[in-house]
Amino acid sequence: MFYLLLGGAILLFVLSGRATRALKGDGWRIGAGITALLAFAGGAYAGVRSEWPVCIVLVVIGAWSATTARQRPAVSKARRAEGALSLTEACSILGVGPDASKAEIRAAYSRLIRMAHPDKGGTAGLAAQLNAARDRLLDGK
Repeated sequence: MFYLLLGGAILLFVLSGRATRALKGDGWRIGAGITALLAFAGGAYAGVRSEWPVCIVLVVIGAWSATTARQRPAVSKARRAEGALSLTEACSILGVGPDASKAEIRAAYSRLIRMAHPDKGGTAGLAAQLNAARDRLLDGK
């Protein structure tokens, strides 16, 4: 029963967001990976001993920690500015020429974002690239 309460307390701590604020950067990803491994090992041990409630709680904590460890941290604005797109990269992403008008850029962006938007089955990364390319081209004109 003690392990069940301890696992619940750890789960509440992690889900509350305090753990993510306490550990920043890649340290959080490494810690979440280690937590996942330990939780799976503890869940396997509890399963062998037929302590099913403890096993289930530890496996859930391990699964949540494993998915958290795979998430990438958000990129800061300063870091985003360092890796800004060049005009040629932005043109190739949107598929427009370097002499494209604002209307052509908006039309190409609109056509591509309809397919690449995360709500339509696309990925957030591709939508972010399209947004960055559009912003770079429209700011440059």
